[in-house]
Amino acid sequence: MKTDLTLDHKALEGAYQTRRYFAKFARIMGHLEKVAEISTDEGLLKRKEAEIIKGYLAALSSTFTALSFKHLMAGRVSSTLPSNLNIDKQDSGFPIYQELLQMANDALQAARHLETSLSTEWLKKDMVRHILNEHSAPTRLQYAMSQRLYYEALAGRDLFWAQNDPRAIWKGAIKGRERQRYTLHWASYDSQTNLPAIYLMDVEDSGREALPKDENRWPRAQAHLMAQAISGLKLVTIATGFDQDFDDLHPRKLRRVHLGPMYSHHFTEQSGPLREVLAEASGEEGLDWALSWTVETIWSKSVTEEKTGWFSSAERQVYKLDKMGSKGGETGASEIRRSIILPERPYQVLEHRNPKGFRDVRKYVLGKNGRVLSYG
Repeated sequence: MKTDLTLDHKALEGAYQTRRYFAKFARIMGHLEKVAEISTDEGLLKRKEAEIIKGYLAALSSTFTALSFKHLMAGRVSSTLPSNLNIDKQDSGFPIYQELLQMANDALQAARHLETSLSTEWLKKDMVRHILNEHSAPTRLQYAMSQRLYYEALAGRDLFWAQNDPRAIWKGAIKGRERQRYTLHWASYDSQTNLPAIYLMDVEDSGREALPKDENRWPRAQAHLMAQAISGLKLVTIATGFDQDFDDLHPRKLRRVHLGPMYSHHFTEQSGPLREVLAEASGEEGLDWALSWTVETIWSKSVTEEKTGWFSSAERQVYKLDKMGSKGGETGASEIRRSIILPERPYQVLEHRNPKGFRDVRKYVLGKNGRVLSYG
């Protein structure tokens, strides 16, 4: 029996609600880079990993900016133009996957749209003329301006797409061994969860040619990793599959960062302790939210040799698995660190209520003057 995922979707009602939604996300995204920096200071992330993650956060922020332009005049021009933004109201709080697919399609046609539309300077002059002559809001011109800004954003920025193909960063050679070390990183916007995830893999390469320049291995490795960029897959499944398919690529560590869900008293339908926490903290606009941030890691604890032919063998990784994970079941990871990012007021309510499920969750609290405080 198939599950209708659209039952969890919600179309934001009009321009005002859409602007409130994107303003909330702009505040959240503005603090996530600080969370990555604090995680580095606390030894939870390596410096280079944090820099990679911050790059994806910047791309995700640009994606939300582009979508905010696209839906800026939602419901203002007519009942159907432009379309309303659809978000996952139940288990994500983020725009639905189809929004990013449509954005990718629009990006392919961005140059044509920009060539055939009036410039922002011309549109501004037209709006002034309309206001002076017609004594009314230049709604249609405002819509044209929002779409111009949308296509400019698609054409001129690094964005977070539904699929963000793997890249390789060389980390040096291993002394005494004919091996190179790389960090591979990629990201995806999961179609089932409507959430972004960032992947980082430390790989040792025993191949003859540098991996990023190897026309035989690198395209296959990229395709393999993107095909496995599914939030529902355990890390051990992803790492083991890559290890088995590439005899001269040895994944020593794999890390996945889940961004979200985003919980908001105004926009989402959360359950459990957070429902009461956000309801109690919802007095001041913009402070009724919390964002989950989860980092899964799996690393190799040893290696074995496996025969791959009559006269050949390959190194295989043996991964450390946490047998005492969620409810005693195997998590498919060596370690899972769960965190939550939230403003000061919801944090105070959360600490006062002290629900059992949040006692082992690290809290990043947005204090005054833009400070981010960490409580383990």
